[in-house]
Amino acid sequence: MDCFVSSAEGAVPVRIVTRDGLEAWMQQATTAEANWVRVHRFDASPARHIVVPGRDGGIGQVLVARAEPAGQFVLGDLQGALPEGTVVALADEPEILQANTLAIGFALGSYRFDRYRKNPRQPVRMVAPQNADMDRVAAIAESIALGRDLINTPAEDMGPAELTGAIADVARANDAEIRLIEGDDLLDQNYPSIHAVGRASHRPPRLIDITWGSPDAPKVTLVGKGVCFDSGGLDLKPAAGMKMMKKDMGGAASVTALASMIMRTGLKVRLRLLVPAVENSVAGNAFRPMDVITTRKGITIEIGNTDAEGRVILADALAEACSESPELLIDMATLTGAARVAVGSEMAALFSNDDSLAADIARHGAQVEDPAWRLPLWQNYRSMIEGEVGEISNSGSGPGAGAITAALFLESFVEKDIPWAHLDIMGWNNSARSGRPKGGEVMGVRAIFSMLEERYGA
Repeated sequence: MDCFVSSAEGAVPVRIVTRDGLEAWMQQATTAEANWVRVHRFDASPARHIVVPGRDGGIGQVLVARAEPAGQFVLGDLQGALPEGTVVALADEPEILQANTLAIGFALGSYRFDRYRKNPRQPVRMVAPQNADMDRVAAIAESIALGRDLINTPAEDMGPAELTGAIADVARANDAEIRLIEGDDLLDQNYPSIHAVGRASHRPPRLIDITWGSPDAPKVTLVGKGVCFDSGGLDLKPAAGMKMMKKDMGGAASVTALASMIMRTGLKVRLRLLVPAVENSVAGNAFRPMDVITTRKGITIEIGNTDAEGRVILADALAEACSESPELLIDMATLTGAARVAVGSEMAALFSNDDSLAADIARHGAQVEDPAWRLPLWQNYRSMIEGEVGEISNSGSGPGAGAITAALFLESFVEKDIPWAHLDIMGWNNSARSGRPKGGEVMGVRAIFSMLEERYGA
């Protein structure tokens, strides 16, 4: 990670303070320093910071306010608060857990997507905290940066081939097994719904299948929606709705980041990662409204709207995921606008057939500031997705409960005895927040990873 250095020589001290701690600091500060803080009305309110000048006119130190206890993103704003190339160091060495938390938050705030910029800004760097487990910090921060990069990359440079290539790179780096099915081979190997959605693009649809870990370990399977660009198909999206559809593979990016964390930290699981990667395009062979697709599981899908394609490709992937009866099955997808209406853009909408699993994800999400809010799999709404010709429709019959009916659709392809969680995510930060720059975001990943660490720690 290029946002950390090992030498503290010349580093600007960063002191994390509460309101009580600020009073103690003021008593030992110089008159000039104390006056500077008073003039700028810095009162150590959480999420605020102040740059205190030194005697030479440069930066003397930085005070960063925190709540009690300190959150994940206390240092997440330093990258934009200080001149480029500045090196900082924590004035007080935190305990191990806190050191890890602060280092991860700083790293996440240091992320920049500069692939298409000629002169990127030089990062602010921090001296690695002595008590931090920097291997773990790197595993988490670099995995999240990878996921963000995948989402931020324009669809021209991130099609099904490039997405599967990036996932394969992660697999090879961790000695995982790779299986790839492409184009018409999807039909030959009975993945018809993935093929149907992706067949109209000149970039063939794909399914990438990664396995890692001891075959005797508990099986954890991840599935991610990999729609690299969504035009809406023949039910074409309007321009405003199409603009951000490079992020429609945010579920795939998120489970890739999560898989990377799992493998790099050596969790004791048998991991499987399934990502159907397609582009939903318009051509003479595009799937049409009211077509009926027979899925891998044998359930027939009536296409009510070609713009509800994500759940169609996930149907085959979830059916395959269940073939091994994993101990845990998690899918992530930028699936519905209805989820954003329900919970907004800063948290994931969580659905699960297992109360314990849902509670654990929500609990860990709160702990690591990566929230997921549970919505119900309300079975009374299942009638809203009954097809007229096919057995199940990919679009609800009414205007309400869109996130729920989408989750119920997916549940149809999950075996009832397999603990399953579905996260409907935004995959994007609409505006910058501490530690979360504007742009692509792998939401819910840190929550699930924290939960998996508790269950399957190395």
